[in-house]
Amino acid sequence: MELNQYQVVLVQLDPTVGSEIQKTRPCVIISPNEMNHHLGTITIAPLSTTSKSYPTRIQVQHNNQIGWVVLDQIRTIEKTRIIKKFGFLSESEIKSCKQVIREIFVD
Repeated sequence: MELNQYQVVLVQLDPTVGSEIQKTRPCVIISPNEMNHHLGTITIAPLSTTSKSYPTRIQVQHNNQIGWVVLDQIRTIEKTRIIKKFGFLSESEIKSCKQVIREIFVD
């Protein structure tokens, strides 16, 4: 199964601990394709349909619904957790994600 950066996938996130986002839900792949195509793991950020206005959450439209990419809950998972592949974020949504990721981890 080929997986690509900024693709939306359905992921089984359980088991989780504490306040980690849980259950089966759409997630955005944020790891680069060099990793996605060669490793058994990928790095994802979950999508949520409800969110407070945090600077680490990006509003997106997926499957005709408004949701938020929860960049404060990034995690690395085994590819075997992926149930289904969907489409990709839009160019403007990708740009917003990259900006927030840079602010969180680089700047």
